[in-house]
Amino acid sequence: MRFFEYESRAVVAKAGIPVTKHGFARSPEEARTVAEQIAGPVVIKSQVLTGGRMKAGGVQFADNPDEAARHAEHVLDLEINGHMPRGVLVDSRASVKHEYYAGVVWDGLRKQPVMLFSDMGGIDIEEVAEQHPDHVARAHFSTTRPFSDWQAKQLVASLGITGSALNRLTPIIARLAQLFLRYDMTLAEINPLGELEDGSFVALDAHMDMENEARPRQKALLHELGVGDEETRQAREATPFELAGEEVDAQDHRGVAGNVTEFDGNLGLVIGAGGGSLTLFDAVRAHGGQPANYCEIGGNPSVRKACGLAKLVLQKPGVDKIAVMMSIVSNTRVDIVARGVIKACVELGYDPAEKIAIFRIPGAWEDEGFKILEKYGVEYADRSVSLHGAAKRAVEKIQGGAS
Repeated sequence: MRFFEYESRAVVAKAGIPVTKHGFARSPEEARTVAEQIAGPVVIKSQVLTGGRMKAGGVQFADNPDEAARHAEHVLDLEINGHMPRGVLVDSRASVKHEYYAGVVWDGLRKQPVMLFSDMGGIDIEEVAEQHPDHVARAHFSTTRPFSDWQAKQLVASLGITGSALNRLTPIIARLAQLFLRYDMTLAEINPLGELEDGSFVALDAHMDMENEARPRQKALLHELGVGDEETRQAREATPFELAGEEVDAQDHRGVAGNVTEFDGNLGLVIGAGGGSLTLFDAVRAHGGQPANYCEIGGNPSVRKACGLAKLVLQKPGVDKIAVMMSIVSNTRVDIVARGVIKACVELGYDPAEKIAIFRIPGAWEDEGFKILEKYGVEYADRSVSLHGAAKRAVEKIQGGAS
Protein backbone atom coordinates (compact mmCIF):
# COMPACT_ATOMS: atom_id res chain seq x y z
CA MET A 1 0.00 0.00 0.00
CA ARG A 2 1.10 3.54 -0.74
CA PHE A 3 1.32 6.44 1.67
CA PHE A 4 0.58 10.07 0.97
CA GLU A 5 3.52 12.43 1.34
CA TYR A 6 2.22 13.89 4.59
CA GLU A 7 2.03 10.37 6.04
CA SER A 8 5.49 9.49 4.74
CA ARG A 9 6.82 12.63 6.41
CA ALA A 10 5.32 11.43 9.69
CA VAL A 11 7.01 8.03 9.32
CA VAL A 12 10.35 9.68 8.56
CA ALA A 13 10.03 12.01 11.56
CA LYS A 14 9.01 9.09 13.78
CA ALA A 15 12.27 7.38 12.82
CA GLY A 16 14.27 10.38 14.02
CA ILE A 17 15.08 11.89 10.63
CA PRO A 18 14.85 15.71 10.52
CA VAL A 19 12.01 17.16 8.44
CA THR A 20 11.00 20.70 7.56
CA LYS A 21 8.21 22.34 9.52
CA HIS A 22 4.95 21.45 7.81
CA GLY A 23 1.26 20.66 8.26
CA PHE A 24 -1.58 18.89 6.49
CA ALA A 25 -4.68 20.82 5.43
CA ARG A 26 -8.01 19.78 3.93
CA SER A 27 -9.31 23.30 3.28
CA PRO A 28 -7.99 26.75 2.37
CA GLU A 29 -8.71 27.93 5.92
CA GLU A 30 -6.63 25.11 7.41
CA ALA A 31 -3.84 25.90 4.95
CA ARG A 32 -3.88 29.52 6.10
CA THR A 33 -3.62 28.41 9.73
CA VAL A 34 -0.64 26.14 9.02
CA ALA A 35 1.09 28.92 7.05
CA GLU A 36 0.57 31.30 9.99
CA GLN A 37 2.18 28.75 12.31
CA ILE A 38 5.15 28.35 9.98
CA ALA A 39 5.46 32.15 9.79
CA GLY A 40 7.41 32.32 6.55
CA PRO A 41 7.32 31.40 2.86
CA VAL A 42 5.64 28.04 2.20
CA VAL A 43 5.08 25.47 -0.52
CA ILE A 44 1.57 24.09 -1.15
CA LYS A 45 1.72 20.47 -2.37
CA SER A 46 -1.21 18.42 -3.63
CA GLN A 47 -1.60 15.14 -1.73
CA VAL A 48 -2.28 12.53 -4.40
CA LEU A 49 -0.97 8.99 -4.91
CA THR A 50 0.55 9.78 -8.29
CA GLY A 51 3.47 11.64 -9.80
CA GLY A 52 3.61 14.70 -12.01
CA ARG A 53 2.35 17.16 -9.40
CA MET A 54 4.69 19.97 -10.38
CA LYS A 55 3.92 19.77 -14.10
CA ALA A 56 0.18 19.62 -13.41
CA GLY A 57 0.23 22.70 -11.20
CA GLY A 58 -0.14 20.75 -7.97
CA VAL A 59 2.84 22.48 -6.34
CA GLN A 60 2.53 26.20 -5.62
CA PHE A 61 4.64 28.71 -3.71
CA ALA A 62 3.26 31.29 -1.29
CA ASP A 63 4.88 34.15 0.61
CA ASN A 64 2.13 34.72 3.20
CA PRO A 65 -0.91 32.96 4.74
CA ASP A 66 -3.48 34.63 2.47
CA GLU A 67 -1.58 33.57 -0.63
CA ALA A 68 -1.25 30.06 0.83
CA ALA A 69 -5.04 29.86 1.24
CA ARG A 70 -5.64 31.00 -2.36
CA HIS A 71 -3.21 28.45 -3.76
CA ALA A 72 -4.66 25.71 -1.55
CA GLU A 73 -8.15 26.43 -2.89
CA HIS A 74 -6.88 25.98 -6.44
CA VAL A 75 -4.85 22.85 -5.70
CA LEU A 76 -7.67 21.17 -3.76
CA ASP A 77 -9.87 21.37 -6.89
CA LEU A 78 -7.14 20.17 -9.23
CA GLU A 79 -7.36 16.63 -10.62
CA ILE A 80 -3.97 15.07 -11.37
CA ASN A 81 -3.75 11.90 -13.49
CA GLY A 82 -7.29 11.01 -12.52
CA HIS A 83 -6.71 11.62 -8.79
CA MET A 84 -8.42 14.24 -6.65
CA PRO A 85 -6.25 15.33 -3.70
CA ARG A 86 -6.77 14.09 -0.15
CA GLY A 87 -5.64 17.53 0.96
CA VAL A 88 -2.53 19.69 0.71
CA LEU A 89 0.80 19.65 2.49
CA VAL A 90 1.81 23.13 3.61
CA ASP A 91 5.59 23.00 3.87
CA SER A 92 8.11 25.63 4.91
CA ARG A 93 10.55 26.73 2.23
CA ALA A 94 14.11 25.88 3.17
CA SER A 95 17.31 27.54 2.01
CA VAL A 96 18.97 24.53 0.37
CA LYS A 97 22.67 24.41 -0.52
CA HIS A 98 22.69 20.93 -2.09
CA GLU A 99 20.19 18.14 -2.76
CA TYR A 100 20.83 14.42 -2.22
CA TYR A 101 18.80 11.27 -2.78
CA ALA A 102 18.37 8.44 -0.28
CA GLY A 103 16.15 5.41 -0.75
CA VAL A 104 15.64 1.76 0.05
CA VAL A 105 13.80 -0.59 -2.29
CA TRP A 106 13.22 -4.34 -2.34
CA ASP A 107 15.39 -6.21 -4.86
CA GLY A 108 13.29 -9.16 -6.03
CA LEU A 109 16.22 -10.86 -7.75
CA ARG A 110 18.53 -10.78 -4.73
CA LYS A 111 15.65 -11.24 -2.27
CA GLN A 112 17.16 -8.43 -0.22
CA PRO A 113 16.60 -4.71 0.28
CA VAL A 114 19.05 -2.41 -1.45
CA MET A 115 20.03 1.02 -0.19
CA LEU A 116 20.53 3.69 -2.86
CA PHE A 117 22.30 6.99 -2.25
CA SER A 118 23.15 9.77 -4.69
CA ASP A 119 24.68 13.21 -4.49
CA MET A 120 22.33 14.26 -7.30
CA GLY A 121 18.92 14.62 -5.64
CA GLY A 122 15.72 16.32 -6.69
CA ILE A 123 15.36 14.31 -9.92
CA ASP A 124 14.32 10.72 -10.63
CA ILE A 125 16.91 8.25 -9.40
CA GLU A 126 16.34 6.18 -12.55
CA GLU A 127 17.46 9.12 -14.67
CA VAL A 128 20.55 9.67 -12.51
CA ALA A 129 21.44 5.96 -12.64
CA GLU A 130 21.16 5.93 -16.42
CA GLN A 131 22.95 9.18 -17.22
CA HIS A 132 25.33 9.49 -14.25
CA PRO A 133 25.90 5.98 -12.84
CA ASP A 134 29.03 7.10 -10.98
CA HIS A 135 26.82 9.34 -8.83
CA VAL A 136 24.74 6.45 -7.45
CA ALA A 137 25.95 4.19 -4.64
CA ARG A 138 24.25 0.87 -3.89
CA ALA A 139 24.47 -1.63 -1.05
CA HIS A 140 22.33 -4.69 -0.31
CA PHE A 141 21.75 -5.55 3.32
CA SER A 142 20.29 -8.30 5.44
CA THR A 143 16.70 -8.46 6.68
CA THR A 144 17.75 -10.53 9.70
CA ARG A 145 20.68 -8.48 11.02
CA PRO A 146 20.42 -4.86 12.21
CA PHE A 147 21.49 -2.18 9.76
CA SER A 148 24.47 -0.39 11.29
CA ASP A 149 25.79 3.15 11.07
CA TRP A 150 29.01 1.68 9.69
CA GLN A 151 27.16 0.33 6.63
CA ALA A 152 25.57 3.71 6.06
CA LYS A 153 28.91 5.52 6.39
CA GLN A 154 30.56 3.17 3.90
CA LEU A 155 27.79 3.83 1.39
CA VAL A 156 27.93 7.62 1.67
CA ALA A 157 31.72 7.72 1.71
CA SER A 158 31.87 5.70 -1.52
CA LEU A 159 30.76 8.87 -3.36
CA GLY A 160 33.65 10.85 -1.94
CA ILE A 161 31.67 12.61 0.81
CA THR A 162 33.77 13.33 3.91
CA GLY A 163 33.91 15.42 7.05
CA SER A 164 30.86 16.96 8.67
CA ALA A 165 28.55 16.04 5.77
CA LEU A 166 29.50 12.36 6.10
CA ASN A 167 28.95 12.37 9.85
CA ARG A 168 25.55 14.08 9.54
CA LEU A 169 24.32 11.94 6.65
CA THR A 170 25.29 8.61 8.25
CA PRO A 171 22.55 8.43 10.93
CA ILE A 172 19.90 9.60 8.43
CA ILE A 173 20.76 6.80 5.99
CA ALA A 174 20.91 4.24 8.80
CA ARG A 175 17.52 5.30 10.19
CA LEU A 176 15.95 5.12 6.73
CA ALA A 177 17.13 1.52 6.33
CA GLN A 178 15.94 0.68 9.83
CA LEU A 179 12.45 2.08 9.29
CA PHE A 180 12.26 0.14 6.00
CA LEU A 181 12.73 -3.09 7.97
CA ARG A 182 10.70 -2.10 11.03
CA TYR A 183 7.59 -1.12 9.07
CA ASP A 184 7.67 -3.78 6.32
CA MET A 185 8.24 -1.26 3.55
CA THR A 186 8.86 -2.10 -0.08
CA LEU A 187 9.98 1.48 -0.77
CA ALA A 188 11.32 4.16 1.57
CA GLU A 189 12.60 7.22 -0.26
CA ILE A 190 13.71 10.74 0.60
CA ASN A 191 14.07 12.91 -2.49
CA PRO A 192 15.37 15.43 -2.10
CA LEU A 193 17.36 15.16 1.09
CA GLY A 194 18.48 18.74 1.47
CA GLU A 195 21.70 20.12 2.88
CA LEU A 196 20.90 23.55 4.30
CA GLU A 197 23.14 26.59 4.37
CA ASP A 198 24.09 25.90 8.00
CA GLY A 199 25.31 22.39 7.08
CA SER A 200 22.37 20.51 8.59
CA PHE A 201 20.29 17.98 6.62
CA VAL A 202 16.52 17.72 6.33
CA ALA A 203 14.04 15.58 4.42
CA LEU A 204 12.27 17.83 1.91
CA ASP A 205 10.03 15.10 0.49
CA ALA A 206 9.36 11.44 1.25
CA HIS A 207 7.65 8.46 -0.37
CA MET A 208 6.71 5.19 1.33
CA ASP A 209 5.15 1.94 0.11
CA MET A 210 4.33 -0.86 2.57
CA GLU A 211 3.75 -4.54 1.89
CA ASN A 212 -0.02 -5.12 1.79
CA GLU A 213 0.28 -8.33 3.79
CA ALA A 214 1.97 -6.38 6.59
CA ARG A 215 -1.14 -4.41 7.48
CA PRO A 216 -2.12 -6.66 10.41
CA ARG A 217 1.41 -6.40 11.84
CA GLN A 218 1.50 -2.63 11.37
CA LYS A 219 -1.90 -1.78 12.85
CA ALA A 220 -0.37 0.56 15.42
CA LEU A 221 1.42 2.61 12.78
CA LEU A 222 -1.59 2.72 10.47
CA HIS A 223 -3.83 3.77 13.36
CA GLU A 224 -1.36 6.51 14.28
CA LEU A 225 -1.42 7.76 10.68
CA GLY A 226 -5.21 7.57 10.50
CA VAL A 227 -5.27 4.97 7.71
CA GLY A 228 -8.63 3.18 7.64
CA ASP A 229 -8.96 -0.59 7.24
CA GLU A 230 -11.07 -0.10 4.14
CA GLU A 231 -8.45 1.88 2.23
CA THR A 232 -6.68 -0.12 -0.49
CA ARG A 233 -4.11 2.62 -1.24
CA GLN A 234 -3.12 1.40 -4.68
CA ALA A 235 -1.67 3.61 -7.42
CA ARG A 236 -5.26 4.07 -8.59
CA GLU A 237 -8.65 3.68 -6.96
CA ALA A 238 -9.96 0.13 -6.93
CA THR A 239 -12.66 -0.61 -9.52
CA PRO A 240 -16.07 -2.04 -8.52
CA PHE A 241 -14.86 -5.38 -9.93
CA GLU A 242 -11.78 -5.31 -7.70
CA LEU A 243 -13.80 -4.30 -4.64
CA ALA A 244 -16.17 -7.19 -5.34
CA GLY A 245 -13.13 -9.48 -5.36
CA GLU A 246 -12.27 -8.33 -1.84
CA GLU A 247 -15.82 -9.15 -0.75
CA VAL A 248 -15.53 -12.66 -2.19
CA ASP A 249 -12.30 -13.24 -0.27
CA ALA A 250 -13.94 -12.00 2.93
CA GLN A 251 -16.81 -14.52 2.68
CA ASP A 252 -15.05 -16.91 5.03
CA HIS A 253 -11.63 -17.59 6.48
CA ARG A 254 -10.86 -20.67 4.43
CA GLY A 255 -8.35 -20.25 1.65
CA VAL A 256 -7.61 -17.25 -0.52
CA ALA A 257 -9.47 -15.77 -3.47
CA GLY A 258 -7.91 -12.35 -3.59
CA ASN A 259 -5.55 -9.88 -5.25
CA VAL A 260 -8.18 -9.36 -7.94
CA THR A 261 -7.06 -6.85 -10.58
CA GLU A 262 -9.15 -5.80 -13.55
CA PHE A 263 -7.97 -5.80 -17.17
CA ASP A 264 -9.77 -5.39 -20.51
CA GLY A 265 -9.34 -8.86 -22.04
CA ASN A 266 -11.80 -11.62 -22.93
CA LEU A 267 -10.23 -14.58 -21.11
CA GLY A 268 -11.16 -14.66 -17.44
CA LEU A 269 -8.60 -16.18 -15.09
CA VAL A 270 -9.07 -18.21 -11.92
CA ILE A 271 -5.41 -18.88 -11.17
CA GLY A 272 -3.23 -19.51 -8.15
CA ALA A 273 -0.25 -21.05 -6.39
CA GLY A 274 1.87 -18.09 -5.33
CA GLY A 275 4.28 -17.27 -8.13
CA GLY A 276 2.22 -19.57 -10.35
CA SER A 277 -0.37 -16.81 -10.69
CA LEU A 278 2.14 -14.41 -12.20
CA THR A 279 3.60 -17.18 -14.38
CA LEU A 280 0.19 -18.13 -15.72
CA PHE A 281 -0.86 -14.53 -16.34
CA ASP A 282 2.35 -13.88 -18.27
CA ALA A 283 2.00 -17.19 -20.14
CA VAL A 284 -1.49 -16.25 -21.36
CA ARG A 285 -0.15 -12.95 -22.68
CA ALA A 286 2.92 -14.62 -24.21
CA HIS A 287 0.64 -16.89 -26.26
CA GLY A 288 -1.35 -13.94 -27.55
CA GLY A 289 -4.19 -14.12 -25.04
CA GLN A 290 -5.96 -11.14 -23.50
CA PRO A 291 -6.48 -11.63 -19.75
CA ALA A 292 -9.63 -10.09 -18.34
CA ASN A 293 -8.23 -10.10 -14.83
CA TYR A 294 -5.49 -11.19 -12.49
CA CYS A 295 -6.30 -13.01 -9.26
CA GLU A 296 -4.98 -15.58 -6.82
CA ILE A 297 -6.82 -18.61 -5.49
CA GLY A 298 -5.35 -21.20 -3.15
CA GLY A 299 -4.88 -22.29 0.42
CA ASN A 300 -7.78 -24.76 0.18
CA PRO A 301 -10.70 -22.36 -0.31
CA SER A 302 -14.29 -23.40 0.27
CA VAL A 303 -16.66 -24.30 -2.57
CA ARG A 304 -18.47 -21.05 -1.81
CA LYS A 305 -15.32 -18.97 -2.22
CA ALA A 306 -14.24 -20.73 -5.44
CA CYS A 307 -17.75 -20.31 -6.79
CA GLY A 308 -17.86 -16.64 -5.82
CA LEU A 309 -14.59 -15.85 -7.57
CA ALA A 310 -15.60 -17.76 -10.71
CA LYS A 311 -18.99 -16.02 -10.79
CA LEU A 312 -17.33 -12.62 -10.46
CA VAL A 313 -15.00 -13.34 -13.38
CA LEU A 314 -17.72 -14.93 -15.54
CA GLN A 315 -19.99 -11.92 -15.10
CA LYS A 316 -17.31 -9.40 -16.06
CA PRO A 317 -18.34 -7.68 -19.30
CA GLY A 318 -16.34 -8.95 -22.28
CA VAL A 319 -15.40 -12.32 -20.78
CA ASP A 320 -16.00 -15.17 -23.25
CA LYS A 321 -14.42 -18.05 -21.32
CA ILE A 322 -12.47 -18.68 -18.14
CA ALA A 323 -9.29 -20.64 -17.54
CA VAL A 324 -8.83 -22.34 -14.16
CA MET A 325 -5.15 -23.04 -13.62
CA MET A 326 -2.66 -23.66 -10.82
CA SER A 327 0.73 -25.12 -10.20
CA ILE A 328 0.94 -28.19 -7.95
CA VAL A 329 -0.50 -27.17 -4.59
CA SER A 330 -0.97 -30.13 -2.30
CA ASN A 331 -3.17 -28.35 0.24
CA THR A 332 -5.73 -27.13 -2.32
CA ARG A 333 -8.29 -29.81 -3.11
CA VAL A 334 -8.91 -30.12 -6.82
CA ASP A 335 -12.44 -31.43 -6.31
CA ILE A 336 -13.46 -28.39 -4.25
CA VAL A 337 -12.26 -25.91 -6.88
CA ALA A 338 -13.90 -28.01 -9.61
CA ARG A 339 -17.22 -27.98 -7.72
CA GLY A 340 -16.95 -24.23 -7.19
CA VAL A 341 -16.31 -23.20 -10.80
CA ILE A 342 -18.87 -25.64 -12.22
CA LYS A 343 -21.43 -24.43 -9.69
CA ALA A 344 -20.76 -20.87 -10.84
CA CYS A 345 -21.30 -21.79 -14.50
CA VAL A 346 -24.50 -23.72 -13.84
CA GLU A 347 -26.03 -21.06 -11.60
CA LEU A 348 -25.34 -18.42 -14.24
CA GLY A 349 -26.91 -20.58 -16.95
CA TYR A 350 -23.70 -21.49 -18.76
CA ASP A 351 -22.55 -24.89 -20.04
CA PRO A 352 -19.32 -25.59 -18.10
CA ALA A 353 -17.87 -27.45 -21.10
CA GLU A 354 -18.27 -24.32 -23.22
CA LYS A 355 -17.42 -21.68 -20.65
CA ILE A 356 -14.31 -23.28 -19.07
CA ALA A 357 -11.51 -23.18 -21.64
CA ILE A 358 -9.13 -25.32 -19.58
CA PHE A 359 -8.88 -26.69 -16.04
CA ARG A 360 -5.36 -27.47 -14.80
CA ILE A 361 -5.06 -28.00 -11.07
CA PRO A 362 -2.99 -31.08 -10.25
CA GLY A 363 -2.86 -31.69 -6.52
CA ALA A 364 -4.85 -33.11 -3.63
CA TRP A 365 -7.97 -35.12 -4.47
CA GLU A 366 -7.29 -34.68 -8.17
CA ASP A 367 -8.89 -37.98 -9.23
CA GLU A 368 -12.16 -36.93 -7.62
CA GLY A 369 -11.87 -33.52 -9.22
CA PHE A 370 -11.22 -34.98 -12.66
CA LYS A 371 -14.31 -37.19 -12.35
CA ILE A 372 -16.44 -34.10 -11.70
CA LEU A 373 -14.93 -32.33 -14.71
CA GLU A 374 -15.49 -35.38 -16.92
CA LYS A 375 -19.15 -35.49 -15.90
CA TYR A 376 -19.64 -31.96 -17.24
CA GLY A 377 -17.39 -32.40 -20.28
CA VAL A 378 -14.81 -29.87 -19.14
CA GLU A 379 -11.37 -30.16 -20.74
CA TYR A 380 -8.72 -30.61 -18.07
CA ALA A 381 -4.97 -31.16 -17.92
CA ASP A 382 -2.98 -33.19 -15.43
CA ARG A 383 0.53 -32.48 -14.21
CA SER A 384 2.05 -33.82 -17.45
CA VAL A 385 0.92 -30.55 -19.10
CA SER A 386 3.07 -27.56 -18.21
CA LEU A 387 1.72 -24.21 -17.07
CA HIS A 388 2.65 -22.71 -20.42
CA GLY A 389 1.04 -25.64 -22.22
CA ALA A 390 -2.21 -25.14 -20.34
CA ALA A 391 -2.15 -21.40 -21.00
CA LYS A 392 -1.61 -22.06 -24.70
CA ARG A 393 -4.61 -24.40 -24.82
CA ALA A 394 -6.80 -21.79 -23.15
CA VAL A 395 -5.75 -19.10 -25.62
CA GLU A 396 -6.31 -21.42 -28.59
CA LYS A 397 -9.74 -22.34 -27.28
CA ILE A 398 -10.90 -18.75 -26.94
CA GLN A 399 -9.45 -17.85 -30.34
CA GLY A 400 -11.31 -20.76 -31.92
CA GLY A 401 -8.17 -22.71 -32.74
CA ALA A 402 -8.33 -25.53 -30.22
CA SER A 403 -7.24 -28.89 -31.50
